[in-house]
Amino acid sequence: MEYINRHMESCILELSKSYSAILLTGPRQAGKTTMLRELADRENIGRQYVTLDDLMERDMAKNDPAMFLQLHKPPVLIDEVQYAPELFTYVKIHIDQYQNPGDFWMTGSQIFRLMQGVRESLAGRVALLHMSPLSQREMTGAPCVPFTTDIERFLAGREQLRPVTVPELFARLWRGSMPGLISGRTPDRNVFYSSYLSTYVERDVRELSGGVDALKLNRFVTAVAARCSQLLNYKALADDADIDIQTSKAWIHILETLGILFLLHPYSNNVLKRTIKTPKVYFYDTGLVCYLTRWSSPEVTESGAMSGALLENFTVSEIMKSYQNAGLEPYLYFYRDRDAKEIDIILEGDGMLCPLEIKKTAMPDKRLTRVFGVLDKSPIRLGTGAILCMADKFGAFDSEHLIVPIWMI
Repeated sequence: MEYINRHMESCILELSKSYSAILLTGPRQAGKTTMLRELADRENIGRQYVTLDDLMERDMAKNDPAMFLQLHKPPVLIDEVQYAPELFTYVKIHIDQYQNPGDFWMTGSQIFRLMQGVRESLAGRVALLHMSPLSQREMTGAPCVPFTTDIERFLAGREQLRPVTVPELFARLWRGSMPGLISGRTPDRNVFYSSYLSTYVERDVRELSGGVDALKLNRFVTAVAARCSQLLNYKALADDADIDIQTSKAWIHILETLGILFLLHPYSNNVLKRTIKTPKVYFYDTGLVCYLTRWSSPEVTESGAMSGALLENFTVSEIMKSYQNAGLEPYLYFYRDRDAKEIDIILEGDGMLCPLEIKKTAMPDKRLTRVFGVLDKSPIRLGTGAILCMADKFGAFDSEHLIVPIWMI
């Protein structure tokens, strides 16, 4: 099995020069441990590896954290650290005493539980990073470039990226982005996702919420997948899974905690008062969405009723990953007002709002950019916008409105 280089590698190594602790969060099977163990081998400094999935190690870390750190002296890689938040205080003591950069590399797959412990014990002492499943740039070996609407970025990218046809793009979308599938470690996609849901998602939800009905949880996750790229409707999800609305809210929160999905919040300010307040829901891995919603092949997915929603989910998640992989915070929103005017993505940065519209077409019409004008009322300047679509090459309507193939993200 061949190791797939991850864009976050250089970020981890750079931060290890100045931070004593690095905490890498993200969903299970996203490749966190594989990447850090690969980097530890390259370091060649004898970094120990210990996982708290091992119940004996977990018991010691929880009940005698001082002894745990004596047995596993830094530099050390501690896997699934969320199982022993008691460690954080002792890690803090060690950092304050020795202040050695790179002493602690830690991973965790339950993000918000970890954040609580970090805020209480390691504030200011730890670099926090989030790893998602593979981006299409990582799969193809392209360089890490956070998405912007800078024309020079796309002109340079034309030389670095191979054009991708519509069927090839939907094959990527359908196949998914989990390293175990892409590397060939688990060649059967259906077996992989079935095991992933029962082994990890169901188990982790049960751990975070107490008792859980596996069938209702499966119906719930499937209902969320069927509504990807749509406004989050807790009641509709609750009705589909035959649960109450509070459980629906709790399970969405847990799936977000586990790094399975993320919410995109609407852009609004004091001037744009007619905007809605409900977020939209997206999955980090479209392969999981296709599995849950029973799309049997890339060809059926491309022609199916969900193709537009899946393409939007894929595009938004790729933009999100492009920032996370560079160790940056993505400032992404969407716009929808009570007059039904909508912009799929608003990218905020450098004092500008860059509107992005996602369309399943190879030949977009410039009239699609008219909706961008709703942002003229915003106190933040309107930047270069773009139509993200199935075009075979980069182009532009004019200097302020670009045509960007989704495979170039």
